[in-house]
Amino acid sequence: MVSRAGFNRRNLMLGMGAIALLSACVRPPVTRKEIAFDDVLADLHRRTFTYFWETTDAGTGLAPDNWPDPKFCSIAAVGFALTAYCIGCKSGYVSRFDAAGRTRAALRTFWNGPQGPAAEGTMGHKGFFYHFLHMDTGLRYKNVELSSIDTALFLCGALTTAAFFDGKNTIETEIRDLAMKLYERVDWTFLARETGLVSMGWHPESGLIERNWDRYNEGMMVYHLGMASLTHPLPVKAWEGWMASLDTWGDNFGEPHLGFAPMFGHQYSHAWFDYRGIADSFMRGKGIDYFINSQRATAAQRNYAIKNPGGFKDYGADIWGLTACRGPGYVTGEVNGREVSFQEYGARGPQTADKEGLDDGTIAPTAAAGSVMFSPDICVPAIKAMRDHYGADLYGPYGFRDAFNPSFPTDLPSKTGVHTGKAGWVSSEYLGIDQGPILIGLENYRSGFVWDMFNRSPLTGPLVKKAFVAAGFQPVAEAGNWLKA
Repeated sequence: MVSRAGFNRRNLMLGMGAIALLSACVRPPVTRKEIAFDDVLADLHRRTFTYFWETTDAGTGLAPDNWPDPKFCSIAAVGFALTAYCIGCKSGYVSRFDAAGRTRAALRTFWNGPQGPAAEGTMGHKGFFYHFLHMDTGLRYKNVELSSIDTALFLCGALTTAAFFDGKNTIETEIRDLAMKLYERVDWTFLARETGLVSMGWHPESGLIERNWDRYNEGMMVYHLGMASLTHPLPVKAWEGWMASLDTWGDNFGEPHLGFAPMFGHQYSHAWFDYRGIADSFMRGKGIDYFINSQRATAAQRNYAIKNPGGFKDYGADIWGLTACRGPGYVTGEVNGREVSFQEYGARGPQTADKEGLDDGTIAPTAAAGSVMFSPDICVPAIKAMRDHYGADLYGPYGFRDAFNPSFPTDLPSKTGVHTGKAGWVSSEYLGIDQGPILIGLENYRSGFVWDMFNRSPLTGPLVKKAFVAAGFQPVAEAGNWLKA
């Protein structure tokens, strides 16, 4: 008997032309002529790729949440790592054989990892995975949640590999098979409410997390993947419910746009999904698309830094960027005669609409560098200014360290970083979920490679189209005509 998952996958492949999928490489057209990187961008691109290649366990594919002192695997970082292998192969940093081998190892680990409702001894449940996993066993780390968004980030990476590794050999055939099976195994309805909105996660000890993916944030990818599912799809009302929750439209330090304080919320879904020239009913009503929205959000962060309402050191036209990142610690200190409550890890960003922001003077390079795919005119100068101004204090073997704070008082201790002569406090770590947007942002800026693989390849393209069409997206500019092709 053929399973429902196998039947659907087989019919999807036949519908897209299985012969083409399993024969010689078929590449979708590139979105534009590839841009030649200068030495600074080329160096950052390669160093950031190297982070994923050297810190990820080659045998299991598990990627550390942070480096150099990893305590657990982040499944979101695995999604970024899987995408990085495709970028590294395309860029000539590693061989296709080595990249495919590393990819297959990761997908095997996640496919074979135990699933079930037990609180211990499992990697996930209902096709979802726990937010953090033990680096040695791949099992649930402490009491973390079964995470809808982190599973989505992992799946975006897995599906990218399915699109990229399209050869006839046994390794690449297995990559495609495993990636599709991992995607099809997810029961999106398990975390869905009657309204269609999706919970942020689930604990075996207490059930669904109360918070849902609503309002504008990185959760868009959860709905896209869920609505495209061939096995356990979310209903159309899921996107309608999400649109109904959008409540942060306003100037937000720039042209009118949907605000979300930390920059990662404007980057994560866009790293894979191509919103250029397409819009749902909400954005059609605003006269823009979500890509333009992220361009405006990027400019707004720079505007905020120029205005610098907190009076923090070094903020300006080329030194800017607030997002979720490491910070100096939960301590209080004085900056320009006022008391500032510094944070350790936090989702930093300016106030949006009536939502309070968080700013303690901590700048994260990933905020600007990861947005280079939106606004290179302001992000490339920021990348170069941070490297030139702070040098080796901030820029290391894997590119930019996670964050720095020139305003952090030198007499205050920090367990998360060190005081430096040029950059002030600098994080001792790199974070996988902050490195990922830098590499993908640079590659999408240079070539549109990830967008093309994910949105327009023969294997994953139909899934993306299904998701967008179900959510009511329509072409609104020439760049979006691929949606109706």
